Amino acid sequence: MTIAIKGEQLIAGESSRDGQITFSSVNPQTKTPLSWSFADATLDEIDRAVNVASSAFEETRDYPADRLAEFLDRVAVEIDALGGQLLEVAQAETALGKTRLSGERQRTTGQLRKFAALLREGSYVEAIINTAQPERQPTPGPFIGRMLYPLGPVAVFSASNFPFAFAVAGGDTASAFAAGCPVIVKGHPSHPATSELFGRAINQAIGALDFPAGFFSLLQGRSVEVGQSLVTHPGVTAVGFTGSLGAGRAIYNAAAARPNPIPVYAEMGSVNPVVILPGALQERAEAIAVGLVSSLTLGAGQFCTNPGLIFVVDGPQSRQFLEDVSQRLKDQEAGTLLNQAIESGLAEAVSQTQELPSIQLLTGGQVIAGESYCYANTVLQSTSAAFRANPDLQREHFGPVTLFVKCQSLADLLETMAFLHGHLTATVHADQNEGQVAGQLFQRLRDKAGRLIYNGFPTGVEVVYAMHHGGPYPATTASATTSVGMAAIKRFMRPVAFQDVPDALLPSALQAANPLGIWRIIDDHWTQNPFVRNEHPDIV
Repeated sequence: MTIAIKGEQLIAGESSRDGQITFSSVNPQTKTPLSWSFADATLDEIDRAVNVASSAFEETRDYPADRLAEFLDRVAVEIDALGGQLLEVAQAETALGKTRLSGERQRTTGQLRKFAALLREGSYVEAIINTAQPERQPTPGPFIGRMLYPLGPVAVFSASNFPFAFAVAGGDTASAFAAGCPVIVKGHPSHPATSELFGRAINQAIGALDFPAGFFSLLQGRSVEVGQSLVTHPGVTAVGFTGSLGAGRAIYNAAAARPNPIPVYAEMGSVNPVVILPGALQERAEAIAVGLVSSLTLGAGQFCTNPGLIFVVDGPQSRQFLEDVSQRLKDQEAGTLLNQAIESGLAEAVSQTQELPSIQLLTGGQVIAGESYCYANTVLQSTSAAFRANPDLQREHFGPVTLFVKCQSLADLLETMAFLHGHLTATVHADQNEGQVAGQLFQRLRDKAGRLIYNGFPTGVEVVYAMHHGGPYPATTASATTSVGMAAIKRFMRPVAFQDVPDALLPSALQAANPLGIWRIIDDHWTQNPFVRNEHPDIV
């Protein structure tokens, strides 16, 4: 069944189109506007969406985990039911290719189902109990039980480069839903029709399982005011964002300036340093070059984990390696960029970098004129001395662009690591005889990145519990949290401790009999066993 795309806001299951400012998405391959028309959400529409989310939270905050799990599974089913129409529409708006989009749909539904499994297992609430010590002197020790609770309505900003996995039904939405939080999504203006299809799929799941309609709303808009108004609405309790440093910082500042500041979990890009040691080059230079070029050009370089900064020790072998990588990139056809803003922003960023001292362009460096948005695969090079002297050399070039930094020695390379900003990932390539140096590098890099990679490449982020997709500022605004993997749920929950509350009044996760059968920490030990309340005389 084909779903009609109406270009409307989806507010608690109802369509709305009050806005007078209109826009259309553009086919990146032809630079022509598509037929669908959308309108910026009005202040009234934003207010309605947040208010109904607040009302829905009064109900969903106490939903049992299995009911939330059933909902997540049903959303995945409804997304699958969109069939080929979803791929057709997304291809028209993004030009990412149906193979890539099919894989991304599997990732999107897969992470929904993984969060459902997490809920059914139950330990995600992090129940921690210290039993009472009535005989303790000089004062008795109280019973204290602690667990996580949902925050409330969450605003989610869709990303441009992952229209499925980091968008309307992506990881931020899935983890907020799993926590029991209603979600108001701000769709990305590059793919509003794709966003509407996802929104209607979520509404189908809400209707089928009799969830409160305000558990989800989709707001569209091209103007900055739509997002700012959403973030500053007093009913919003947290924000999930994936995008540029400028936009993420603006959202963070707006949230911090509220009378009641709220957390902003913003992933704002990264240049993901890669260190290639001499022994690794000697052992497998060609294989590293092939892998690097593949990683760099994946998705036309429009990945937040794109390897945009490469460190080598200067010498004949590394110079040959630079020539090889540059030639491979020159020979490879450049991909289509997502939109005009990315093309022009990339051209400006590379031009500004070229104006800095000690910068040399090895290949690329220009927009490729033609029907599609396109920028040449580009390699720049500089020196470690210039890198240490100029923080602007860590500027993100969002596209198929990388900067090589030539160091004079291993000591110089190790010293240069101290000048790195915060990044999502950091990679070291070494041979079996370079373990000591690799270890020294990892000791330095663990303070600079959220994920450390050995003899691999940063693109490709596994959706598993152990994954950490985050990093020190400016990569993110909250380096202790992840936007990928099951631990992402923790962003939208907060701990509540219960002291000397009678067992009958405690949530099930903290009750003595452990009716949920979950893993808990009781008196500093992990266990699934029940325990006996040992109260002091004043506790009934």
